[in-house]
Amino acid sequence: MTDTTTGTRRTHVEADRAAQQRKIVNRLRRAQGQLAAVIAAVERGEDCRDVVTQLAAVSKALDRAGFTIVSSAMRNCLADPSSESVTPDELEKLFLTLA
Repeated sequence: MTDTTTGTRRTHVEADRAAQQRKIVNRLRRAQGQLAAVIAAVERGEDCRDVVTQLAAVSKALDRAGFTIVSSAMRNCLADPSSESVTPDELEKLFLTLA
């Protein structure tokens, strides 16, 4: 492999990482907005069923963000196995904490 090919591959990997990071941040911001709505609903004394339904949506949004983070780390490990950022055992532990 030439340096140009290696450089191009790294550029694609970096672009993918940036895209994944934006996706994760967007999910977390969405969850943050949902959580703010839950807090406001509690402060207004809204019906507990509605609050719990909104809280479940926040929980699901956070779960999806967490799975996206672990998935992104797995892709990065596959793209660059020499990277020592996260080991396969650490990825497994992170994944299981979300289960």
